[in-house]
Amino acid sequence: MDFGIFDHLDRNDLPLNEFYEARLKLIEAYEQAGFYAYHVAEHHSTPIGMAPSPSVFLAAIAQRTKRLRFGPMVYALPLHHPLRLIEEICMVDQLSGGRLEIGFGRGSSPTEVKFYGQDPAQAQDIYTEARALILEGLTHKQLTFKGKYFSFENIPMELEPLQKPHPPMWYGVHSVEAAERAAKQTLNMVSLDSAKDTRAYNDSYRHVWRELHGDRPTPKLGVSRFIVIADSDQEALTIARRAYPIWHNHFYYLFYLLGGKPAHPRPAEFDKMMAIGQAVAGSPDTVRRFLQAQLDESAANYLVGQFAFGDLSLEESLRTVELFKREVMAKLSERN
Repeated sequence: MDFGIFDHLDRNDLPLNEFYEARLKLIEAYEQAGFYAYHVAEHHSTPIGMAPSPSVFLAAIAQRTKRLRFGPMVYALPLHHPLRLIEEICMVDQLSGGRLEIGFGRGSSPTEVKFYGQDPAQAQDIYTEARALILEGLTHKQLTFKGKYFSFENIPMELEPLQKPHPPMWYGVHSVEAAERAAKQTLNMVSLDSAKDTRAYNDSYRHVWRELHGDRPTPKLGVSRFIVIADSDQEALTIARRAYPIWHNHFYYLFYLLGGKPAHPRPAEFDKMMAIGQAVAGSPDTVRRFLQAQLDESAANYLVGQFAFGDLSLEESLRTVELFKREVMAKLSERN
């Protein structure tokens, strides 16, 4: 059992320079606590994501940490030129000493895709083609590729990743079909959905994996949850109930502004998130029992916490990390 972090890097009231510095200090604490990897979302023109250029933020993390692995969850491929992204992946992997984990996707927000002059209806096809192209560029000294959206001939690949043949790859899943694709492509994956749905994804992944790879160990199959820990249930709930609605407003910001709704909606109250099993706030014992039940039901082998969201202060998030490390992480590791 390994443990990771998912982060939207959503805006709070700090000036941006102080916001970034506070988050980097928190990421240093993640490393000290023994987390496996930090996964950051990519969003644009919205307070839900202050890392619209994930590579820039990841390069800063590379210089502030020594062991922690990290990467995008995910690079929204319709919004990146594949040649530029190949070069960025190689640079960050080299700068970090081979600690990059790369996630690719089509982008979860059609509105953000439109901002970049792209057609959301083509996003899935662009993702599929760009992913194949990027893998080709990461593993060859010259890139020749002919596709519907991108075509290149004999482009020199002067950069290369430190990890061979390329950094480990990740996929965010919301369906059984996506889990099956992930298994066929030997991807790690993370689900933000219910434990019941995640179990269906993981069962399908393992079924396809066994057909293709037999008894070879499966990659990481993750489940992600909002987590707030304090000395008492009431203290943690008070903090979470204050911070979560701010995150929710950020999550819905573009939809409030321009209409529509997210592909994967979330309730507006933290208590409702807890009721559907996608969040927990409480004492270490309460949180441990909840997370163990989530792991049992989902059959996940990788637990991903979202410890910073809304207006949570650095001190509040650090307290969650401290209590998670001291009183939750070891006990979950023993059981799983």
